[in-house]
Amino acid sequence: MTIMPPLIIAKELSKSFIAGNDTINVIDNLDLTIDEGKFACIVGPSGCGKTTLLKILCGLEKQTHGSMLIHGQPPDPKKQRFGVIFQEDSLLPWLNVISNVKLGLELYRIKDADLIATKYLDLVGLEGFEKYYPHQISGGMKKRVAIARALAVDPEIILMDEPFADLDAQTRSIMQKELLSIWSKLNKTIVFITHNVDEAVFIGQSVSVLTKRPTKVKTTVSIDLDYPRSRLSPPFISYREKILGLLQEEISSL
Repeated sequence: MTIMPPLIIAKELSKSFIAGNDTINVIDNLDLTIDEGKFACIVGPSGCGKTTLLKILCGLEKQTHGSMLIHGQPPDPKKQRFGVIFQEDSLLPWLNVISNVKLGLELYRIKDADLIATKYLDLVGLEGFEKYYPHQISGGMKKRVAIARALAVDPEIILMDEPFADLDAQTRSIMQKELLSIWSKLNKTIVFITHNVDEAVFIGQSVSVLTKRPTKVKTTVSIDLDYPRSRLSPPFISYREKILGLLQEEISSL
């Protein structure tokens, strides 16, 4: 049996910024591996550098030291396709739903953009809403459009930075379940950043806990629970309390 190497490998990764006469170390000597097709969550104290890590992962930022590799190569958005979804859905208000989904397809000059966009709108449950504009749909529907746009370019990795943080609790729960359904159908690698430990345990196969700045991976907890998961089950509560305890160690030492 051939063992495949991890899709994503960060090794001794460090990132610093210059602010005036000062050097600010955001990430320091971070190690992280994520296997292909996995749903990996990342949690950490506020301001610890989670978004910076995500930007390095998709090639929008360059590390100061160490390495970030995808299939053994440095990330390059010109050569690799990433689906990136941030907390703000970033839909263009002057474009309708299907035109927003087609943006990435047009950027990559992919043929049959209308057919592909329609396919992924159907996948996220927005059939019939193609001609609506962002101001005409709900917050949860906007998230679905953003997910469809990210999926339409057939990315190897989907990067999500607190995508559901601005949703109400009921809509957030629905979107978590919808995302798991999409992931199970498409078998994409998802890296999902969140402040919400309950969310991380509900959707993730693993949860990497980051330290305070300068950031390292404190530990990665494998979530050995079948889907769908019950938030009231003793194993779920045990995982949640364990990760909350690890985070509290970092927060209390700030």
